[in-house]
Amino acid sequence: MSQPKPATQASAGHLLRLIRRGQAGTRGELQRVTGLSRSTVSARLDQLFRAGWVREHAGDPVADPTGGRPAVRLEFDGSHAVVLVADLETRHARAAVLDLNGEVLAEHSGRLLIDDGPVVVLDRLASWFVELLAKAGTGLGLVCGVGLSVPGPVDFGSGEIVQPPMMPGWDGFPVRAELRAALVRHGGERTAERLPVLIENDANVMAYAEQRLGFPDCSAFLLVKVGTGIGAGVVVDGEMYRGIDGGAGDIGHIRLSGFPDALCRCGSYGCLAAVASGRALAEQLTAAGVPVASGSGVRDQLAIGQPDAVRLARAAGRQVGEVLATVVTLLNPGVLVIAGDLAGPPFLTGVRELLYQRAMPRITAELQVVTGRLGDRAGLAGAGAMVVEYLYAPDRADARLGRV
Repeated sequence: MSQPKPATQASAGHLLRLIRRGQAGTRGELQRVTGLSRSTVSARLDQLFRAGWVREHAGDPVADPTGGRPAVRLEFDGSHAVVLVADLETRHARAAVLDLNGEVLAEHSGRLLIDDGPVVVLDRLASWFVELLAKAGTGLGLVCGVGLSVPGPVDFGSGEIVQPPMMPGWDGFPVRAELRAALVRHGGERTAERLPVLIENDANVMAYAEQRLGFPDCSAFLLVKVGTGIGAGVVVDGEMYRGIDGGAGDIGHIRLSGFPDALCRCGSYGCLAAVASGRALAEQLTAAGVPVASGSGVRDQLAIGQPDAVRLARAAGRQVGEVLATVVTLLNPGVLVIAGDLAGPPFLTGVRELLYQRAMPRITAELQVVTGRLGDRAGLAGAGAMVVEYLYAPDRADARLGRV
């Protein structure tokens, strides 16, 4: 049973977190969990009602365990604001307007080359966002934040992309300021100048979404994205693990023996990404007489069962599995999700072969090795959840309530 918390730890923001996480859904439950008096709970709920963040559920009331009148259930109102999210890949991007519960209100996907550089890409992205807001029937004034998923390492605190091998021209670029300026240019609303913009590595946000929506009880969760490059996202106790400066999970640049001529985009030879990524397999397939331009092309060949694609994907899975044997031994996760262009039976079979061969049986006995459940939407879902969790964390929510 939850122990009452001191009143200083049960502000309006803390009550909101309890409601959002389903830990307390009525006034009585809030009193029992926090130890606050009925009048204090009511006063803090009034703050949340005035802000439009919480509403009383119109459904059936909740039976009172003490035998009193049924209680009205409280719920987070996900319609009071929207979030702009984008999942940037090397040759393609997705953008969407989400409500605060993650429901897609409008979405667009299209060709967008990360090699064109941040100014071009962010300007195009801002134009997509403004068009999507119009399609969703809202405007920039209702946007509470922006979340970007990018294919490179990110220092989350500064919002800077750090030495990304696949994003020329993005290293240290002021992405937040440039995107805000582009939104003002395309949307004409000065409110965009103050929008919180959160930037995160794509494997991290995908892991965050897959863990929250598919495996909420897994306290140690690992996702490996195999697309143009290879990266891993780690979620521990519901939080992304980023390392010191956002470099955690960059397994694509672990060096393999036996591949001295495999040149990686980072400039080194023998990196895992240079051998087993979608880009690497596209080059290998093309050399075998099956012209393929990218990882998505490899995915298309796998979908029709092209024999060379199947053979190469299984071999790539074995190479990734060899590296993951060490990663899994270190992290001891309960779930390993394989995602990205190569996520499918041949690659997954190769991963399992080497992983179970090289790791100790005790480490893999309880390990689930599966493909992602959210598919192409994992990046958008994770970026949206990241923004909402950031903005409605108790201390930040309390500060925002003071400005409402």
